[in-house]
Amino acid sequence: MKSVIKPVVFMTGNRADSTNYRRITFLPVLEKAFACNIIGRLSLVIIGVSLILSVLATINQFQSQTTGVLFYVEIVIVTWLAIEYACRLVSCGYRSRYQGFRGRLRFALKPFCLLDLILITASIVVICMGTISPVFAAPTIRGLRYFQILRMVRIDRRGGSWKLLGSVVFEHRQELLTTMYLGFLGLVFSSFLIYLCEKDIGDHFKTFADALWWGVITLCTVGYGDRVPQTWQGKLIASLCALMGISFYALPAGILGSGFALKVQEQQRQKHIIKRRIPAASLIQCFWRYYCVEKQRYPKIWRRNLQAFTCEEM
Repeated sequence: MKSVIKPVVFMTGNRADSTNYRRITFLPVLEKAFACNIIGRLSLVIIGVSLILSVLATINQFQSQTTGVLFYVEIVIVTWLAIEYACRLVSCGYRSRYQGFRGRLRFALKPFCLLDLILITASIVVICMGTISPVFAAPTIRGLRYFQILRMVRIDRRGGSWKLLGSVVFEHRQELLTTMYLGFLGLVFSSFLIYLCEKDIGDHFKTFADALWWGVITLCTVGYGDRVPQTWQGKLIASLCALMGISFYALPAGILGSGFALKVQEQQRQKHIIKRRIPAASLIQCFWRYYCVEKQRYPKIWRRNLQAFTCEEM
């Protein structure tokens, strides 16, 4: 009902000379699925290549080959990130809540925008120090280069994954708290029992902290093997702890898994509803225009906009 509620504004002069018109007609192209997929995949490839080269630069046998390549890749990445950040900062004025200087400042203070700014600044520092230092992997800039691993976070710019995880955890918070409480009680009691049985035998369980460490590793079914009970009482307790770990400590994974499945199904239903809503709204809009224009119930209102409505794509 957008065209019915809002009046049609006729532009005077050459529309191609209008900056706002060019912005309005260009930006929706970037929001289409094809353009978004190209930009997103290109960013993913660039960030992935940078991460692979950063990993290879830490290996001695590949360090000499990847150092020079990594330097030029960093230049390409920082250029790409700077251009993308500038385009986002300029085009955010297309939305009403980000118009003006204060609106753009509000957009720049968003978490992902601040992350982009920090990554761009760190990359520029790494490149500048790399040109001064004879070795790009010098220890003085190695920390900043590893800090750029945060680029992987910006792949999901809208934070959809984090929002989905947060919604699942919030909806199943009671079940998760119950399982965590039961698991914590099992951890404390099992660690205390193993401490009583093994504190006087060997050097593995001299303190209760050692027993707690053993309890966490055993209940999580990791089993490093650095601390092992020696008595038969301790081995019996360890067996019960292993069974309890499989029973209770695996419950949160099942709760989160079922919650994710239900949430994804709910999102799919919402998408189907939206797909049905748009054609229904277009059909109602067309019938309303036909009723008002054809019957000429409101000639004074529709006379000015009749030409615009008839030329508009249905």
